[in-house]
Amino acid sequence: MSIISRLCIAGYRSLRDVRLEIGTLTVVTGANGSGKSSLYRALRLLADVAQGRAIQSLAMEGGLPSVLWAGPEAISRAMKAGVQPVQGAVRRSPVSLKLGFSSDSYGYAIDLGLPPPVPRSRFDRDPEIKTESLWTGLLLGRSNVFAQRKGPSVSVRDREGAWRPAFTQLKPYDSMLTHCSDPRDAVELLMLRESMREWRFYDHFRTDGDAPARRRQIGTRTPILASDGADLAAAVTTIQEVGDEKGLNAAIADAFPGASLDVRDADGLFEIEMRQHGLLRPLGAAELSDGTLRYLLLVAALLSPRPAPLVVLNEPETSLHPDLLPALARLIAAASASSQIIVVSHAAELVAALEEAGAKRIVLEKQLGETVAADEVRPAWNWPSR
Repeated sequence: MSIISRLCIAGYRSLRDVRLEIGTLTVVTGANGSGKSSLYRALRLLADVAQGRAIQSLAMEGGLPSVLWAGPEAISRAMKAGVQPVQGAVRRSPVSLKLGFSSDSYGYAIDLGLPPPVPRSRFDRDPEIKTESLWTGLLLGRSNVFAQRKGPSVSVRDREGAWRPAFTQLKPYDSMLTHCSDPRDAVELLMLRESMREWRFYDHFRTDGDAPARRRQIGTRTPILASDGADLAAAVTTIQEVGDEKGLNAAIADAFPGASLDVRDADGLFEIEMRQHGLLRPLGAAELSDGTLRYLLLVAALLSPRPAPLVVLNEPETSLHPDLLPALARLIAAASASSQIIVVSHAAELVAALEEAGAKRIVLEKQLGETVAADEVRPAWNWPSR
């Protein structure tokens, strides 16, 4: 599948109506409170749809009412100009949280809303999936949809282009991605679901004294680093044996001239060891600085022998010395040859280095509590109707 070109979010926290063009390598930046974290969380929520966890993920954030846009449904020019106070009005559209993306090949969107007031349920705080659509190309239209969901009913196009019902009683908390993927008649749904399930998110690796990456772990083949980095030593060993060992060595030398990385095997228990110029013995994981350990974790994540369709890094610069940021940017840029990468960062040095390496930069800012990308041209987008 091709890379994602358009990312659209509506009704999630400060993201009232954000529409972005993204590239193979994109860095999202902005001041504190501009909405970067909300964008990252929205992407994770979108990925959770393919895992069948969207409703549970929203519950962990306090439920749908806690994550909905808290401002007025529409912001007038008079409000923006300060002539009229920001105030609500009679709502014209149903309450909804919408997530979507598209590429040159395909697009997908989902609309979550509130459950009906009757019949009553103890789970009436759970949102419902109101509609979903899967289409070909960048923009949803009448003729290019090949799978759609309206309430409990799902229809897909067969190979002759005719519509057929796939489900008629899909539960409001189940996605058509997880329940209607059919390798015979709905292979597109299956392919999209599996692609989204391979998305990877790395957010604030722990590097404190009790961090999982500092402890010895039983070593097994690990082509994908865990989100908490616990299997770092096994992931590095896997890269050395079946992955890009030269790239691994180059990434270490780029950040720490004269240093080398190895893994100690103590009867099946693996531990990272790093030799540094001037030291008589290697340093174990427990002895490494927070910044050094975090950089090693990012190296293992980005040099995976099994590249992901999409990798999202949230503030990877945390704990890193500014001198390491150019090396990190080069590492990320090299990894973008195999995976589409989105970096969320407020480190000016990293943003500048990524931009110099060819990344598309998106700057978020707040206007009347709403996150906007003021310098970006909003791409065309159509949401599926309920």
